[in-house]
Amino acid sequence: MYSSVQDKQDSERYLRVKKIIREHKIFVCNILLLLKRTSWNQKSRMNHCSLLPFMLGIPLLWPCLTAVENSATEEVKHPAGPHLRVKRGWMWNQFFVPEEMNKTRHHIGQLRSDLDNGNNSFQYKLLGAGAGTIFVIDERTGDLYAERKLDREKRSLYTLRAQVIDTTTGKAVEPESEFVIRVSDINDNEPKFLDEPYEAIVPEMSPEGTLVIRVTASDADDPSSGNNARLLYSLLQGQPYFSIEPTTGVIRISSKMDRELQDEYWVIIQAKDMIGLPGALSGTTSVLIKLSDVNDNKPIFKDSLYRLTVSESAPIGTSIGKIMAYDNDIGENAEMDYSIEDDTETFDVITNNETQEGIIILKKKVDFEHQHYYRVRAKVKNRHVAEHLREHHTEPSTTLIKVQVEDDDEPPVFLFSYYIFEILEGSPLGSSVGTVSATDPDQRQSPIRYSITRSKVFSIDNNGTITTTNNLDREISAWYNLTVTAVEKANAEQMSSVPVYVQVLNINDHAPELSEYYEPYVCENAGSGQVIQTISAVDRDESIEDHHFRFNLSVEEKNSSFTIIDNEDNTAVILTNRNGFSLQEEPVFYVSILIADNGIPSLTSTNTLTIHVCDCDSSGGTQTCSNRDLMLSMGFRTEVFVAVLICITVIFGFIFLILGLKQRRKQTLFPEKSEDLRENIFRYDDEGGGEEDTEAFDVAELRGRAVGRERKARCSGGAEARSLRGRSWQVGPDSAVFRRFILEKLEEADSDPCAPPFDSLQTYAFEGAGSLAGSLSSLESAASDQEENYDFLDELGPRFKRLACMFGSAVQSKY
Repeated sequence: MYSSVQDKQDSERYLRVKKIIREHKIFVCNILLLLKRTSWNQKSRMNHCSLLPFMLGIPLLWPCLTAVENSATEEVKHPAGPHLRVKRGWMWNQFFVPEEMNKTRHHIGQLRSDLDNGNNSFQYKLLGAGAGTIFVIDERTGDLYAERKLDREKRSLYTLRAQVIDTTTGKAVEPESEFVIRVSDINDNEPKFLDEPYEAIVPEMSPEGTLVIRVTASDADDPSSGNNARLLYSLLQGQPYFSIEPTTGVIRISSKMDRELQDEYWVIIQAKDMIGLPGALSGTTSVLIKLSDVNDNKPIFKDSLYRLTVSESAPIGTSIGKIMAYDNDIGENAEMDYSIEDDTETFDVITNNETQEGIIILKKKVDFEHQHYYRVRAKVKNRHVAEHLREHHTEPSTTLIKVQVEDDDEPPVFLFSYYIFEILEGSPLGSSVGTVSATDPDQRQSPIRYSITRSKVFSIDNNGTITTTNNLDREISAWYNLTVTAVEKANAEQMSSVPVYVQVLNINDHAPELSEYYEPYVCENAGSGQVIQTISAVDRDESIEDHHFRFNLSVEEKNSSFTIIDNEDNTAVILTNRNGFSLQEEPVFYVSILIADNGIPSLTSTNTLTIHVCDCDSSGGTQTCSNRDLMLSMGFRTEVFVAVLICITVIFGFIFLILGLKQRRKQTLFPEKSEDLRENIFRYDDEGGGEEDTEAFDVAELRGRAVGRERKARCSGGAEARSLRGRSWQVGPDSAVFRRFILEKLEEADSDPCAPPFDSLQTYAFEGAGSLAGSLSSLESAASDQEENYDFLDELGPRFKRLACMFGSAVQSKY
């Protein structure tokens, strides 16, 4: 809310003035602050407003004079009464400080209150950013000073606050107010190109005036301060191909350029401030301008003649040489296509897209005997040509290619790629089938030798005539696929093959026969004319026309009990020729049927049809007769079942036999305890005669020579067995008997000329003296182990645990 109508009017006038000044972009902030925040007397306002038109220099600001003249002074309420106002106000001019000033203490201006009467009772204070450091104030006079150099590019405006205090009362005489100190600009910054380095690409052969690039420099000086920041551009290097617009910095082409002569240019640009006037500062930059390629050059063959060779044996598609054209353009503009003008259509060319070479390939087989050399012409043109560049590619470049055909030793050539021959089956051996012919394509015309690969039915002579070496039967094989090989006699490595197909033609050499084995039957109560069976026939021969068979009964069957009717469709029916049949008198009838075909000459065969008589039911139906088939089927199944059963029995018998043999073998390895094994001594000489070295010796002779020592029988009681545990079981009083026996046998062996060279004798008689277990040899065992007790083995330690398990009382109890 406004305190009075006058204040409201002053505020509206102030806003109008501010709007006018903002529209015209004139910096009058100091004046606006003075109009708004200070209280002037009528005289001061008149003086300041009278200067305003000259300061602004704009006629539109004249209304400000009237607005300020009529404005009311700022009033402050007096404590004595609510309606009394005291006139107060600041007195200062605008403050400007030039940047980069030479002296350190530069006077800016003076702050003064209109209440200051010069009695030095007022004290001025400066507040805000920079106060006391950058800017200082004389507290008595209000003079402002700048203590250091200022840089407008770093900071162009300082906002400070001023305050005046009455030193006698210590109270503020004026309210605190803000003011602005502006730093005025000087031309101390040169233009700079901020976007460098510059690089541009322009197509070659571009017309004059084509835009290349625009360069822009920046000057940090104040653009509103004279011409400090007004720039002009010039070209220091780059003439006569380029030019630049002085005010905009746009570089344009001033002359056509050819990339093939020079593909890049360095241009130096200078920018000056102050519109280039004396004392102006300048900056430079360089611009790299590259020329992009356009397809303004056509490909050209470097050689006007190419000589190539090709062998006549080279297959189709063989590469025989390369041709090359050169294009001064690059990239896509250098891509080219080759073509060939060849009336014989023997050669073709393809383009290698990576190397841009033309590869000459063989499109059709060549023959040295037919043509020795060829002359063809090749052309080349660019693949991508813009419409406005067609004038550079009107005539394509051409070159001549001479291709020499080299003679090669070629294999024989057959007159045809395959042969088909026909021969009648049944032809005699040596019959001619056909003749194949091959020739040497070379000039020397080497003789040819023929052969047939793996055939036992046909042979071929040196003239290429194929003959039969075996009988032919179309019904066995109607076609023969042969391979005839022709080899040059002068060079066996030169060979070629040709397929030969031999078709065996049919002759009527097979008589017709029944199509299947029929088993017809007739009921005893069948009447005359009853259909017994429908039959058909087949013929193994091949007929030009469809087969047609005729059916008849043989001559001896004319008065038969059955008759036949030909259906004229290669089938016939068998009918009864009488009433009633007897199973007991004639259980089976054999009917002879004649079948004739339509071959030339016609062949006839006799086929016997077996008809069984069945016992039918009283109603005469044939349903019961079908049981015969069932019985036959059941009989067949029974026979199969019996055969399977016999096979299973044989298999199980074989298995049981194998198991029995295995069990018997185990019993042989572990004989019964009652069996006396003391009768034989087995001797093995592993280094002598092998298994044939085993001999049996009668222990009785050994016993007879021993000193008469009776063998003690093992006691059956456990106490007696334990008493013998510490003794050693011995055959005699000492080993002299064994030594003498061995020496005698050794002497016999040495003196016997027929004895094999046995050189070792292994005997098992005793373990030696001092054994706790005594002798374990079966030679000292008793005649029967049934009465012995082996429980003492349990006390001999872990080494005899297995024997204790085998011969202990627990094991014996199981048996």
